[in-house]
Amino acid sequence: MSAARRKRSGAPERVPVAKTYKLYVGGAFVRSESGQTSRQTDPEGRFVANVSKASRKDFRDAVRAARAAQGGWARKSAFNRSQILFRIAETLEDRRSLFEHTLVEQGGFAAAEAAAEVSSAVDRVFWYAGWADKFTQVLGNVNPVASPFFNFSMPEPMGVVVLLPSLRSPLVGLVSAILPAIVSGNTVVALVDGELLTPALDLGEAIATSDVPGGVVNILTGRHAELLPHAAAHMDVDAVGLWSADVGMRTALQTAAADNVKRVRVHDDPERAAWRDPAAESLYRIDEFVEIKTAWHPIGT
Repeated sequence: MSAARRKRSGAPERVPVAKTYKLYVGGAFVRSESGQTSRQTDPEGRFVANVSKASRKDFRDAVRAARAAQGGWARKSAFNRSQILFRIAETLEDRRSLFEHTLVEQGGFAAAEAAAEVSSAVDRVFWYAGWADKFTQVLGNVNPVASPFFNFSMPEPMGVVVLLPSLRSPLVGLVSAILPAIVSGNTVVALVDGELLTPALDLGEAIATSDVPGGVVNILTGRHAELLPHAAAHMDVDAVGLWSADVGMRTALQTAAADNVKRVRVHDDPERAAWRDPAAESLYRIDEFVEIKTAWHPIGT
């Protein structure tokens, strides 16, 4: 019954059930260990949903899940990884209306900009998925040596990567952080902050219904300032990517990561339109989260 008909008939007004968005860890949706949530509101300040707020223990659980999944994900063939990533793009396309609605109603996007944001996110996933079985040939090399050996340099995944993605681009910025890291066989823990958090957890739901193994992508919502020290100091994290112009955050991350020789990749966080520009996608974003392994093989044996 519509609201107008309820009013005419005297039926009580229905109160819609507000959603509580959970953290996405190890292929499952879990509440924060602390039980804390934050309120997601629309641009006019109206309550929209509750969003779980990740704690330090939630972060440790996510790193543990990422580590458990990393070996199996890296051992999959490059072609198989590309098929799985293509499936993410298909699922995003299927859920286009949901993402557009969220961006407009909760993020204050114009309808045309919301449509462009979702299209760019889908295209960005397809773009990186297409590189899954090709980047090795570009980033690797057969090295000439003055001895009877074949000498190969090949990119390999770093392991577990923690990402602190864009605060300005709630969908494309997140996709542009996650995809280059997982293409090569890394697993990720994405720490999402900002004014609009729900698209990140909607993305988690899309990933969960794709073919991505549990633990390959883990999404936590919380404050970067609170979670960054744990990301930098955690001994089972191999690399951290940060998209922020905040000099204090950059310095804190690089200083804490130096104690355990963690790889750190720091970038500016451009405006939303810049994230949607095809220039924001790059093979060298994949290169940032691989290491080059050189192997020698005797000729003739």
